[in-house]
Amino acid sequence: MQTDLPLQGDALERRLVELETRLAFQEHSLGEMSEALADARAENQRTALLLRHMVEELGKVRTSLFEDPANEPPPPHY
Repeated sequence: MQTDLPLQGDALERRLVELETRLAFQEHSLGEMSEALADARAENQRTALLLRHMVEELGKVRTSLFEDPANEPPPPHY
C-alpha cells in the first residue's frame, strides 16, 4: 500500500484546484454576507429613524388631545 506517500502529479493538482475552488466559493459567500449585513444595518437605521419620528408625532398628538382644560375657552352657551 502506498497511502503514506505524499500526493504527486495529477492528484496534487486536482487537490490544489479543489482547494482553490472552495476558497473562491467562500470568498464569494463572504462578500454576499457582507452585503446582506450592510443592507440589514441600513434598514435598521431607517427603521430607527422612522420610529423616532413616529414617537415625536405621537407626542405632538397627545399634547394636542390632552391639553390643560383650564386653557380652553368657555363653551359658547356661557
